[in-house]
Order: sequence, then structure tokens, then C-alpha cells
Amino acid sequence: MAYSEDHIALAAEYALGTLDAGERAQVETMMAVDAEYTALVHAWEYRLGVLNQMVGSVEPRPIVWENIKAAIGHSTEAQAPLVLPEAPPPPEPAPPPAEESVVAAAPPVAVDHVSDNSNVIQLAGRVRRLRSVASMATGLAAALVAMLAVQVYRPELLPEALRPKPRIQTVEVKTPAPQPVPSAQYVALLQRDGGSPAFILTVDAATKNFTVRKVGADAEPGKSFELWLISDKLPQPRSLGVIGGSDFTARPMLADYDAGTINAATYAVTVEPAGGSPTGKPTSAPIYVGKLIETVPATR
Repeated sequence: MAYSEDHIALAAEYALGTLDAGERAQVETMMAVDAEYTALVHAWEYRLGVLNQMVGSVEPRPIVWENIKAAIGHSTEAQAPLVLPEAPPPPEPAPPPAEESVVAAAPPVAVDHVSDNSNVIQLAGRVRRLRSVASMATGLAAALVAMLAVQVYRPELLPEALRPKPRIQTVEVKTPAPQPVPSAQYVALLQRDGGSPAFILTVDAATKNFTVRKVGADAEPGKSFELWLISDKLPQPRSLGVIGGSDFTARPMLADYDAGTINAATYAVTVEPAGGSPTGKPTSAPIYVGKLIETVPATR
């Protein structure tokens, strides 16, 4: 059920222990007949219990107890009797005018001048409770701020249950990509009878791609130069394609052969009809031949 501000303030002050005997009896009566109000009181005890844990006990000085005893009238010294000042006698009423004798003869009517102070007392109690709640809220906020500051700067001072959990942050470190290892390079000078080279054949051992550079040979009109691979492991020469008319011709035609066959083979150039041999075999004798030699060793 919903409770008024007075009931909530009474529950908070009951948890603090600042109520007088009558108010504590009122709260305990409400707790005995209302389970929800009991839960409200326990909730305030749980909230304010944190403040009690963070503040150590302080033993008051002996002069404090002496002041308390003097304030409540329990001082060891004999107190003088309380003497009230004598009230002045009431003034005598003035005689009524003659023309109002009839009215004066009438019995006097008692007028009650006593004012009702119940509303003032209730308002004062409510203000006192609201001030207590405001003081508790201020103290609770200050305690929370202090707890947060301790959690940030000195977490080791807090109990284990109140310490912040460590945060685990995963950082991804990117390693540079490995640089490709240079592969071995092979070169063959294709020439006629030990003369000047007509073509330079370069083979990459890793990719098995080859490049043919035309150096000093020009094809006849209507004819084409064709490159062949000749090996004792093969029954007949294998065509590696027609050498183009530009200075460089690059092809991946060696991918079907193993490294031993590529390195030990003889490479030859024949003159074929335009576009290459129509039969897949050389139609004329080779005019330029050569073998591969290793020019750049593989990095180990």
C-alpha cells in the first residue's frame, strides 16, 4: 500500500533511533499489524546500515555525559526549587454606562479565548520529520560520493564485496604480413652455334612462369617463332607457344612440368607458319637452342 510522507519519515527515524518513546511505540504497533510497513522499516535499516559500517565507533568525552545529565536534570548537585513569578491581579472591570444598565444586568457570557494549537503542533512535527529525512538523504549522498571516490582511488580499503571487479580488456595486435621469400631465377640464352643470343628465356622457379625477350631475331614475313621444351623424359618436344612480335612474351606454360624436368630440359626455337605449328610438332629444325642456368638462388 502507499504510505504518507509522515509514515515514511517515521520508518526512517525509527531505523536511525531518533524517535521518542511514544513515536517508537506507534511505529512498532504499525509493524505488528502491517507486514508491508515492517518491510519498509527494514529497507531503511538496510540503506542506512552502509553508513554505520563506514563510520567507526567514537567514545564520547566524559564532559558530554555530564552535560547530558545536567540537561535532563540528573546533575549530582542539588538544584534550587523552581519559583514561578507571581501573576499580577486582573484589572477591575469599568462600570457600564447608565443607558446600558439593562444589558449589564444580563448574566455575563463566558468567552473562550483559548486557541486550538493542534494544527501548529502537527505542522511542527511534520517539519521536524522532513528535516530529519533531508539530513539522512544528505548524509547518504555524501557517503555514496565518498564510497565512489574510494572505489576509484583506493579500492583496497573497501571490503571484498564492495571492491570493483577488474576489467579485462582484449587488445588485438596485428602482426605485419610475412614478406614473400624470393624464389630462384633461371635464365637460358637461346642462340645459334654459339653466336650472339637471339632470345633470353627467364624462368621463375616458384611460379613456373617464363618470359622470353627477343634480342636479335626477326621473323620472316608470314612466319612465326615458336618455343619448344625438349626433354628425355618426354616422348617428343612440347610446344610452349608462339613468341609474340613484341620485345617481351610472358606465359605460364611450364605449370604442368616438375622442377627437375624444367631445369634439365633444352629449350629451342623453330620457324613455323604464321600462328605456330598446325600439327603440334616442329615442322623445321631448331635454329636457336639453350639450357637454363641458375642466376638467383632461392632464399633459405
